[in-house]
Parts: sequence; structure tokens; C-alpha cells
Amino acid sequence: MTVTNELIDNLLANYKKPEDLIGENGLLKQLTKKLVERALETEMTHHLGHAKNESVSNPTGNTLPFPQRWPLPPDQTGAPMQAC
Repeated sequence: MTVTNELIDNLLANYKKPEDLIGENGLLKQLTKKLVERALETEMTHHLGHAKNESVSNPTGNTLPFPQRWPLPPDQTGAPMQAC
């Protein structure tokens, strides 16, 4: 994507002083926050295989490529451990 002059003009339309750009709630901080959030959201969507709040297409609801149930190891007497 190319950042156009038109985009920059739109972003700086209300710019009056340096704090508007680099201040505590300035444009730079807002843009950084939005870009990082969007990148992380995209990464999670790719990792999980579905978007946030989207139904899982897998009938078991498990999006991992392996089952999430592992046998419990026996305790020291050889009897299976009880689940909590």
C-alpha cells in the first residue's frame, strides 16, 4: 500500500500544534495503536483459522490439529488420578 498525499492531508486536516501530532493523544500514538491492533487481529485470525466472534466451522469446536484431551497419568499407587 502506498501512503498518498491525500491520505496525509486528511490525517493532518485538524493539525494546529505539535502536540496534535506527537502529544499524549496525538495522531502518531493513535495511528500506532490502530496499526498494531489490526496487525495482531489479522495474525490471530490467521493462526486460529477464523475471525474474532466468528463461529468455528469444526463440529467439535476444536481449532487445533490435535485432540485436547490427554490421558491423566496414574498416581503413585497406579490408580488413575481423579479430575478436579
